[in-house]
Amino acid sequence: MAPSSPSESCPQPLSTAENDLQPFFVLHKASHHGKDRTSAGQGKSRKRNKLSPILSQSANKPEGSSTEECDRYMRRKMQIEAFDIVWTKIESTIKDVLRDLNASVFNNIQQWVMECFDAIRLVGEPSIAEATRSFPVLNNTTPLKVYSALVITRNIEFVDDIMTFEELGLFLKSHGCHVTKLSSMEFSLKNGIAGCLKALLREFIGSSFDPADIQTLASWYREQDNYNKPLVLMINDLERCCGSVLTDFILMLSEWVVKVPIILIFGVATTVDAPRNIFPSHALECLCPSMFMLVTPAERMDAIVESVFIKHCTTFNIGHKVAQLLRNYFINQDGTVTSFIRALKVACLLHFSMEPLSLIQGRVIVEDQLRNSGLSPETMLKYMEELPSHARNKMDDQTNKSMAEGLSELLTVQKLWSTVVLCLYEAGKYSGVRLLDLFCEALNHVLYPSRDSVCKKRDEKDHDLSLTNDPCQQYSIMQSGGYICQIVRKVRDLPSGKLDQLIESWEKLTVDISEIYEKLKILQSSIRCKDGKSSLRNSKDISKRGVSKGSINNDKDSRMSNLQAIAFLDDLVRNYLRPIEGIPFHEIFCFKNVEKLQLVLIGDPRRTIQVDLLEFHNMLHCSCCNKSGKALLPSMHDSSIMYSLAQEHGDLINLHDWFQSFRTIVQHTNKRKQKPKHTPQPKKRKDTTGSEDQNEASIQARFCRGVIELQVTGLVRMPSKRRPDFVQRIAFGI
Repeated sequence: MAPSSPSESCPQPLSTAENDLQPFFVLHKASHHGKDRTSAGQGKSRKRNKLSPILSQSANKPEGSSTEECDRYMRRKMQIEAFDIVWTKIESTIKDVLRDLNASVFNNIQQWVMECFDAIRLVGEPSIAEATRSFPVLNNTTPLKVYSALVITRNIEFVDDIMTFEELGLFLKSHGCHVTKLSSMEFSLKNGIAGCLKALLREFIGSSFDPADIQTLASWYREQDNYNKPLVLMINDLERCCGSVLTDFILMLSEWVVKVPIILIFGVATTVDAPRNIFPSHALECLCPSMFMLVTPAERMDAIVESVFIKHCTTFNIGHKVAQLLRNYFINQDGTVTSFIRALKVACLLHFSMEPLSLIQGRVIVEDQLRNSGLSPETMLKYMEELPSHARNKMDDQTNKSMAEGLSELLTVQKLWSTVVLCLYEAGKYSGVRLLDLFCEALNHVLYPSRDSVCKKRDEKDHDLSLTNDPCQQYSIMQSGGYICQIVRKVRDLPSGKLDQLIESWEKLTVDISEIYEKLKILQSSIRCKDGKSSLRNSKDISKRGVSKGSINNDKDSRMSNLQAIAFLDDLVRNYLRPIEGIPFHEIFCFKNVEKLQLVLIGDPRRTIQVDLLEFHNMLHCSCCNKSGKALLPSMHDSSIMYSLAQEHGDLINLHDWFQSFRTIVQHTNKRKQKPKHTPQPKKRKDTTGSEDQNEASIQARFCRGVIELQVTGLVRMPSKRRPDFVQRIAFGI
């Protein structure tokens, strides 16, 4: 067989363009004057003889254009595959981090559930006859309480709690518990206690019963040999439940706790006193609560930032302005980790769609090498030379490094940068500095210029700094301000015991980085040497001069140790804290288009709709609308005509005037139609009147549909009872 052509072997990108539907695009209505002038046969002949400009241009293209389109389509497909690989890795890393954060709490909850279950079984196990009766077990002992756990989530929104309780349910199921979860909607006043029981039976047994009875659950628990496992009911949002319905539910469970040992787990987002604000006193007496505390959203965010951006689970990274936008989006939006993850996914998707060489990241993860990146070396070098940082590097340094050397240098510098940030974060834990704040500051390449410029400024200020009383001011890190300066000031005041703990944590972080580990060893030996000398000197001073002189020497020695630790941090910041935006070829791995991300996250959909309605001709490029300018034509879409007419009104639009203006423009269609040579005589006057009424009804229907479209898009408000003839405008200006 003959080899297939490139156009046949490559999937056509036109199908992708057809399926790529965008919302709020204004459609253009076909005009009827050409149809009325010519017959169907003439129209077909003209379609055969005259090609559209796009088709004529495509016909004149050389054969290489199809190959370019095929390459572009394949490159686009590879970028999407690379995004899927990278984001799957990031998402799995985030899930593992959140699971590890909750692991200790989940273990404590599981142990507590088993202890509560054993305590219930100590009362006595009912026989089969007692368990299948339609009334609870009656005895003379004190009524049992319902064991309940209050899981303090400390979230503003319950979006993050959904994922947490799903993980908790899977964890308890894996440890031999019957677990079900009910939402706060099941405990609404509308559903009542019957709705709660139906939902409970549906989740545990798998089918609903009408009427619902808890005796059915007791029989299932006994007859199906399920009595060796505890029943756990999770309600992830206690504050949203109806207090009266939940009170009746708890009172019922307290009577059946021997037959149905249900253990409750409540998710509490506000305070520990939430049950007191919801339940009455007699319901609180039936509960035996225990409290468990989850980590805060800020702690979750720091763990995510550390695993994704500091320890680099992938090669994807973000710039300083993008990091600030994501930080503000997390703090000011709703404070949930879910919104941050969603925004991060959007940033990752934008990066892979905008950067041609971003597909390298997927190949690095899969194959751990760059030679099989999917692009030819000529094409890759072509894109490499177009990067702005590569051009700046050529102007500053005439060394001709290869692409592999440049990328390996980038990864090496990033590893050093990550180690410095982790060392600063360990010191920042003593002053309460969050990793997210430190991460945003460490990415700012403006605050930390190159080493030569810092040393030059430092030499110029040595004379002035020597006159100050604080010797710490001689370090440039103390003059930068921000969170790093706050961390260094705390290190200056650390006692010797905490300073030793900090240096030990630095040793664990830098053991694999030889450049930093050697400097840390020098710091440790210097501090140990001074500690040995100070202990020997203090023993002599105590024997000769007393205790006061020895304490003064100890303070001096500890202060010198703190100064050496500050000098160590200053050296790390000046030499290794190099943000990714200052490294050549960073555009491949770093996303920094903050304007594009802000438009997608925050956006202004109402303004976009207004622009599409008023300036639709810039998008459609039709001949009739381009020639007319801003004049309204009947061939325009009804919504565009009506919104353009609405610009002539103020806050309120008179529906009658608005309709008359719309009808005047639309009726121009009939006037522009050319009359045929032989006009048939009207048969009856009644038929003419009927056609006019039909045309009037059609215009009114089109007007009503246009008003509804403008209301749905949020541009107008429908008439009220006080003013039924007026529509209110909501959006003004563009």
